[in-house]
Amino acid sequence: MIEFTAALVVFLLAHSLPARLGLKDHLVARAGLRGYLVGYSLVSLALLAWLIDAARRAPYLPLWDPAPWQAWVPLLAMPVAFVLLVAGLTQPNPLSISLRAGEKPGSIVALTRHPVLWGFLFWAVSHIPANGDVVSLVLFGGMAAFAVAGIPIVDRRARRRLGEARWHTLAARGAPRAAPGGLAVAALAGTALYVWFLLQGHAVLIGVDPTAWLSWGAS
Repeated sequence: MIEFTAALVVFLLAHSLPARLGLKDHLVARAGLRGYLVGYSLVSLALLAWLIDAARRAPYLPLWDPAPWQAWVPLLAMPVAFVLLVAGLTQPNPLSISLRAGEKPGSIVALTRHPVLWGFLFWAVSHIPANGDVVSLVLFGGMAAFAVAGIPIVDRRARRRLGEARWHTLAARGAPRAAPGGLAVAALAGTALYVWFLLQGHAVLIGVDPTAWLSWGAS
């Protein structure tokens, strides 16, 4: 439990302190925006992997009994999460989180200004019913709260960086977007990634087969 708490604290601090301390601006000036985002993403993935691994090894304190229907919640929600994450990271989005630079937002922004944060939220919330223990509730509940809290924070930073007039122009529902073909490609890539994660990736990376409860419920 100590390691899990430490991993959670480090993860949250790593995603809140750089901007507050001015470290982000310093790193962007040295590595460029794309270099910073790639490096930051790799660090975030490493910290998330540590956090999930620490959660798996923490004491199991059940909160509710498992039921087959609970497994369906992430199975149905995660395709949406994968598409939002892939589209959000690969399309330019000056209004929010993205790995691509560009002043014209991608077509995914017509659905939401913050596809990455919403994808993260879908991931976190959908995993709560299927993991009925204290550590999982803290982990996924904390990640969900982190994503929700991040939306106004990212909006505030984008308004300050772009200026109110420019921000409102880009955020308007009828604002010009990049060609919708990019969204179709992102949707296909996100779906393919989900299928791989469902059939193999989750078991390899997380150590849990997400389809196991389905066969258990059918027996």
